[in-house]
Amino acid sequence: MKKRWWTACLCIPLLAQASEQEIRLLENRFRVDPTIERAAFVIYREDPSVPVVLVRPDGTKYYAWRHPDKVSWHQESDMDIVSITDPMPGPWQAIGRVSPDNKVKVLSDLRMQVDDLPPRLYQGETVKFTARLKLGDEPLILRDFIERVDLNVTFTEYVEDPESLNPDQRPQPRSLGHFSDDGTGLDEKPNDGIFTVALPVNVMPGKYRARVTSGNGIFFRTLEQEVLVYPTPLMATFKQSQIDDEPHKLVIQAEEASIEPGSISVHAKFIDTEGKTTVYQTSNDDKSMTMTLDIPYASTPGQYKWSSMLYATDLLSGRPLVFSLPEQTFAVTDYEALEQAEAERLARERELQAAAEERRREREKEKARTTSLLIIGVGNLLILLLGAAVWFVLKKRKARKLAEAAQELEAPPPDEGAREEMGDELDMDKPDKE
Repeated sequence: MKKRWWTACLCIPLLAQASEQEIRLLENRFRVDPTIERAAFVIYREDPSVPVVLVRPDGTKYYAWRHPDKVSWHQESDMDIVSITDPMPGPWQAIGRVSPDNKVKVLSDLRMQVDDLPPRLYQGETVKFTARLKLGDEPLILRDFIERVDLNVTFTEYVEDPESLNPDQRPQPRSLGHFSDDGTGLDEKPNDGIFTVALPVNVMPGKYRARVTSGNGIFFRTLEQEVLVYPTPLMATFKQSQIDDEPHKLVIQAEEASIEPGSISVHAKFIDTEGKTTVYQTSNDDKSMTMTLDIPYASTPGQYKWSSMLYATDLLSGRPLVFSLPEQTFAVTDYEALEQAEAERLARERELQAAAEERRREREKEKARTTSLLIIGVGNLLILLLGAAVWFVLKKRKARKLAEAAQELEAPPPDEGAREEMGDELDMDKPDKE
């Protein structure tokens, strides 16, 4: 398949009608007209190959990794798309593995038209939001170009002068959705130059800066708008029935100051335990701000899923509103199985308690046995110590007596005078007899 090289040149306000020129490439060179204010160069390369080098008429080189701020570069394995604001007029050159069969196609008055967001948005709503690529008054249908346009919507919390804040204190943009032109979702027709996004307003209520930006740099920022996000005006509550044959209820309540009476509709989807899907839908015709949707009672135990879409009309602007509720779950309990499980649980608890009591008694017995052995051991030790002490005392006493006896045997007999004195002393100690 032959590869081509397309150059898209944007914003030529002097031309009343769209014009198109096709120029054959000569030595990878092409000329930029002085009236061009913005150009997009689509360069096809051999696959795979490195990005080309763009050379300006004055010899300055632009690289994919090094170029001025006014240049935006998107690269793939076989393609470069380079957007340049105020390109230098004159001959440009692309250096790289570019096919000699490439051509330059100049598109004049190429622009992007973006819808305005409603100034009053609601938290949780989904908004169909479109942007269009146009060549003059006609839509641009250039598939290779369209398939690489990457547009997304970001919301940034509103601050009066964000530049006055430190970089780490500035509010950060939050991406809410990406445009597509592939015929899926809310996009009506693929590759028709009309990009569509189902924009979920999943932010907290407040004031925001909404921006449409190009993630790959093919287009620069095309929209910046201040919007107000209000609290959701619809509240959905699911009330699960606990009684056989009594239906579940999905109750929708609307805020009187925001929703037009009688405009509420609901589309609910329920998935049972076997994966079967059932759809329920209804609307209120009695101007009431509350609506109830009955869901037949499900007796089969298990987990169920449900999700819903809520529709209403804004009271102030008459704008149709769509709210997509995320998927939620609820469970139907088998009470017989629950009672059986409870009985089994109680039986297990009793078994565990009995085992614990048995272990406690064994521990007490072991403790008593240990205490008895300890007492016996201490008693025996005391008896041994007491016996040893008695033996030691008796031995000391016996040794003392033997020592005294030995001393008496070794002492000399007293002389006569001493014996008389002792006799007199003994006579004096005797009592007088009358």
